[in-house]
Amino acid sequence: MLPDDIQTQVLDLLHHRTSRLADGDPVAEPMVSTSTFRLGDQPAPDAIYGRYATPTVQACEARLAAVEGAPSLLFASGMAAIAGVMLSVLKTGDRVLVPADGYFHTRVLAGETLAPLGVEMVTVPTREMLGADLSDVALVLVETPSNPALDLIDLGALSARCRAAGALLAVDNTFCTGLLQRPLALGADITLASDTKAAGGHSDLILGHVATVDADLMERLAATRKFTGAIPGPFEAWMLSRSLETLELRLERMCRSARSVAERLASDDRVAVRFPGLADHPDHALARTQMHAPGFVIGATFPDRTAADRFIAAAGCILPATSFGSTHTSADRRARWGDAVPEGFLRLSIGIEPEAPLLSAIDRGLAAL
Repeated sequence: MLPDDIQTQVLDLLHHRTSRLADGDPVAEPMVSTSTFRLGDQPAPDAIYGRYATPTVQACEARLAAVEGAPSLLFASGMAAIAGVMLSVLKTGDRVLVPADGYFHTRVLAGETLAPLGVEMVTVPTREMLGADLSDVALVLVETPSNPALDLIDLGALSARCRAAGALLAVDNTFCTGLLQRPLALGADITLASDTKAAGGHSDLILGHVATVDADLMERLAATRKFTGAIPGPFEAWMLSRSLETLELRLERMCRSARSVAERLASDDRVAVRFPGLADHPDHALARTQMHAPGFVIGATFPDRTAADRFIAAAGCILPATSFGSTHTSADRRARWGDAVPEGFLRLSIGIEPEAPLLSAIDRGLAAL
């Protein structure tokens, strides 16, 4: 059960449009597909040109703001959101601190694309992030839980350290969404996510967003999006708006099933399980206080690559795919992408399948080992 304040925001998410309807208005969010607007002498800044803003993108941002509890800005992908944050915050001579064991494209962006522009990337493992040297660091960008090892960071403690050092803290909250974890409420300056994952939830769109309560920072982010052309089209924004209405329901089943799957996997001595909801996770106590639920992603290490592949094949309803957060349960053998994990490590993303047949599929997979 989500806390009362989160339930209230889910209600706001569902009724942000219906509460404003007049008689005869359509209940469903209309999709307004336009790149141009009729201009008056002093046109409104959000009704000039489609690269600046469109009604459908703004409607989606209003729903995201209900999820985050803060103004939100939609980007064309999760990586576009990360790039938007870096380009808005960093300048020549700045240092950016990112996790050495997080999503590798973040490191590629900072270490290869921004490095020639005079930005220095510093990498620290997630478990050491809280004690990292923040001298001359302008931006700290973290993931919690980390991708893919599912290590946690105490965001309240890290945000206090960042404030003392004069660094901005941005949190990639893709694994949790704003319904399972609230980085801004824990002191972060920025939260961002790939909405391609759980927020969109159906493996059919690419989007991302950034949220912050800092008005000046939001203005800079909007300018960066405008001049880099990173705004999504109306159709993708409309699809995300529609998906957000069922986000709480999907997460409820995904998280409940994930706990059952993690327990079933952990009962087999051949599988090492990493899941914040299990008592043997080193950050289990932190997960209970920082997260509203331990999530829907499980790390499972099988004896070797062959065993991991055999498990997926025998289960029958686990899709081998590299994304996560969708309606279907999927597995990704992360070593193939260069992550520092064993060859038999699977990042399991639990979907919305009914729990009993899903657990039966897990049993089939384990039996095939």
